[in-house]
Amino acid sequence: MINITLPDGSVREYEQGVTSYEIAQSISEGLARNVLAAKVNDVVWDLSRPIYEDAKVQLLTWNDDLGKNAFWHSSAHLLAEALEELYPGIKFGIGPPVENGFYYDVDLGEQTFSQDDFAKVEQKMLELARNKSEFKRKEVSKAEAIEYFTQKGDEYKLDLIKDLEDGTITFYTQGNFVDLCRGPHLPNTSFIKAAKLMNVAGAYWRGDESRKQLTRIYGVTFPKQKELTEYLERLEEAKKRDHRKLGKELELFAFSEKVGAGLPLWLPKGTLLRERLEQFMRKAQVKAGYQPVVTPHIGSKELYVTSGHYAKYGADSFQPIKTPNEGEEFFLKPMNCPHHCEIYKVKPRSYKELPVRLAEFGTVYRYEQSGELHGLTRVRGFTQDDAHIFCRPDQVKEEFTKVIDLVLYVFNALGFEDYTAQISLRDPENKEKYIGGDEAWDKAESAIIEAAAEKGLRTVTELGEAAFYGPKLDFMVRDALGRKWQLGTIQVDYQLPERFQLEYIGADNQKHRPVMIHRAPFGSLERFVAVLIEHCGGNFPLWLSPEQFAILPISEKYHDFAQEVYNRLQVEDIRGFVDTRDEKIGRKIRDAEVRKVPFMLIVGEKEQEADSVSVRKHGEGDLGTMTVGEFTGMFKEQVGALLNN
Repeated sequence: MINITLPDGSVREYEQGVTSYEIAQSISEGLARNVLAAKVNDVVWDLSRPIYEDAKVQLLTWNDDLGKNAFWHSSAHLLAEALEELYPGIKFGIGPPVENGFYYDVDLGEQTFSQDDFAKVEQKMLELARNKSEFKRKEVSKAEAIEYFTQKGDEYKLDLIKDLEDGTITFYTQGNFVDLCRGPHLPNTSFIKAAKLMNVAGAYWRGDESRKQLTRIYGVTFPKQKELTEYLERLEEAKKRDHRKLGKELELFAFSEKVGAGLPLWLPKGTLLRERLEQFMRKAQVKAGYQPVVTPHIGSKELYVTSGHYAKYGADSFQPIKTPNEGEEFFLKPMNCPHHCEIYKVKPRSYKELPVRLAEFGTVYRYEQSGELHGLTRVRGFTQDDAHIFCRPDQVKEEFTKVIDLVLYVFNALGFEDYTAQISLRDPENKEKYIGGDEAWDKAESAIIEAAAEKGLRTVTELGEAAFYGPKLDFMVRDALGRKWQLGTIQVDYQLPERFQLEYIGADNQKHRPVMIHRAPFGSLERFVAVLIEHCGGNFPLWLSPEQFAILPISEKYHDFAQEVYNRLQVEDIRGFVDTRDEKIGRKIRDAEVRKVPFMLIVGEKEQEADSVSVRKHGEGDLGTMTVGEFTGMFKEQVGALLNN
């Protein structure tokens, strides 16, 4: 008998050779119908694979990311089977799952493939899925694998086999299709009920431009047709919310070829939005004990050699700035942390001073390849809400907890409600990849785990995902369309204090190394704004909106009164404009709705006489007539509720 430990900590006893599917059956038939794969001792397995020793087992369904991975990996094989039936002689590269679906790289020879062929391939995939073909795993020797794909004439699989060690090679078969694959896969093809091919593109074999260009076919599948329909609807909504489209329509930012690719220009309204975010964060940081600093946009090469950033980012940096002095070089800074280390070093530090918290909205530069640039999400110059905390080892947990509080405050104020915290730890089986001793790592990892537990965060733990200098906590946020983004990160660093020889005098009057915590709740301000635009569809939280009101006079006669109302609202730090165009009021209202202005204040004869405004709210309609004071009170109450909830 063997002991199987389930995620809730319960232990069940089974006979040796039990499969994960049989474990699911023993729990409930409903679970057995929905389980797709299993995580056995942190490795994802097929449900049919026998377990011969004590193990931790997590049963994976469509609700788990790893369950979706297995589903979409199997779907890539189903796509390949359909293509092999429809395109004789086709050869196959790789077919992995990706974040939303899967792809397969194929060599069609002289045959062609386009979007016009999508429907027949989708139909063939569903036809094959209904055969309920089992995904059968078979271990093969390297010689057998080479012989099989030599006979088949598939040079791409043979190229992959060259890098594999004998004894680690497996084939998977479903129906008439055989593939070189390590798995895992679904029990059978019948789980796949809906299929859609999404795109076709070119991809060089192994990403090498000197090798043949293959055809990359992207697809997505679901266990229910309804889920595919909802997914396609979300994609259409995502197109409407694209931050590049809305950024242009709402006049937030622009790009110019003359300025340079990947270097955004912030327009007046976008600058207001950006400044509000900065003010919001600065205010929160002052309350939390951070000290603002400002550092140059450049630094000497030696600074980044010392920090290790030259080795890491040198290839992705802009070319060095050479001066008239022989051998003197500067770089546009790729990170703010080396500069902050030098600020820490300007004077001796005592243990009584720690923690020292230094914060900066610092602009950094990376030379991203032009093909990777994408709106505000991938740029060459971006601003980080960067802060570095220098603390004693015994302060790490407390500081971590405080940073978590700050991140959650940001999420709450901006409407991000669905998030998971990923605890990234070092790989206990491969410690040589990391710097620092076991004692320091154990303390730091325990501090992160305990801080996350005390804050009641929903967490996932990933072994081997720590940075080489220390463990970290990343916040994975789902937006209004269900897409996942990494926003907010907290990292523990032992390397930079060592590299820069940072010190403090302890209570024992001896020199000690501080621990360094990196944190950035926004991360890149540019990327954060892009995600925020798409999350709220341009309907920003009231406190953040660049234009919070539009005063709409019914005719020219009421322009002076409209200006008077505007001046009174400006004094209250409420931002907006007066629409003095010679247009009918209906047109002015429609235009303000398109501009997503939160409040429209209509003024005419009645309002002027009563010293009031008729209030309309974006997306809701008429709220009635109010005095300017009543509107101001309502406005501030709503803003306060958003920021203090």
